Amino acid sequence: MVATTVETSKQELLRDLLKQVSRLFYTTLVVVPADVRDQVSLGYLFARAADTIADTDLIDRPRRLDLLSQLKAQFVSDQIVWTQVQEIQRAVGPVQHNPAERILLERLEDCFRLFLAFSPDDRRRIQRLMTTLTQGMEMDLVAFPGTSAADLTALKTLDDLDRYTYYVAGCVGEFWTDLMCAHRKALASWKVRDMAEVGVRFGKGLQLTNIVKDIAHDLQNGRCYVPAPLLAEAGLTARDLLDQRNRARFQPILSKLVRMAVEHLDQGWLYAMSIPRHEMRLRLSCMWPILSAGESLKLVMQSPDLLNPAVKVKIPRSTVYQIMALTTFTGACGHVGTAYWGRLRKQII
Repeated sequence: MVATTVETSKQELLRDLLKQVSRLFYTTLVVVPADVRDQVSLGYLFARAADTIADTDLIDRPRRLDLLSQLKAQFVSDQIVWTQVQEIQRAVGPVQHNPAERILLERLEDCFRLFLAFSPDDRRRIQRLMTTLTQGMEMDLVAFPGTSAADLTALKTLDDLDRYTYYVAGCVGEFWTDLMCAHRKALASWKVRDMAEVGVRFGKGLQLTNIVKDIAHDLQNGRCYVPAPLLAEAGLTARDLLDQRNRARFQPILSKLVRMAVEHLDQGWLYAMSIPRHEMRLRLSCMWPILSAGESLKLVMQSPDLLNPAVKVKIPRSTVYQIMALTTFTGACGHVGTAYWGRLRKQII
């Protein structure tokens, strides 16, 4: 009876926090199977907290790196240094303009108490996720020293781009695979290591999609995720992308990046289709982001204003609802979903 009460209390706290921090994530979380929902929820909240630390411009860069390092240190072992958690809260929470992020930082101690209530194996999974994710945020702060177009910097190599997409998204594919294989009997036959590698590709495809659709916004913040050698192939530099008239010259490079994203997402689709159809919730949770990413990539390739920071490349909510309705009403049918993905691919590349 006591254990049931504790579990209910834990779930209520997570639901309350998620509602305040991200209603969108809370709404879509319903599709995730119940026995892994708490782990996914807490992983999201920790990632959001780390992202908030990294993005708080009112705190100088060295201090943010120090706070990220302190947060990462909490995931090295099961021993939480509460004074460090409280220091993060005091430093980052009060300067948040976003009420949701301020609330999350205020409740960071509660998140760690929930973390300690998980099984040792689930704690290990979240620990590995967070130590990798924070590496990506540290890479962001080190690789891009400026905060405006005046200080624009590009990644130095394609390997840097690949490593970055692993740190901030590919590792989520590993976490997801390990977690689902441990808790969902239908995936007991999966070879965890092999499927985790496919999951990494899945995550990288989603992150590359975010990079190309947000390129104009990132440029204004001093960040060019398109590696300098790739730009040089078209006789361009990162600064040239600030001029919207170079949109046509950028097209061949954009096509390469989009093709890379699609090839990663192809692996993501194989991953989704490897999930037994009777695990409908799990299948849908993979199908939705892939099809949404495909629709976004289609808009990216067609947008004449991709380099215009005043124009946001974003699929309409109606398209998202269409994807959700089609895949749900057909029971996550592989034939229907694969036909949809196939049509999208032809429109993208």
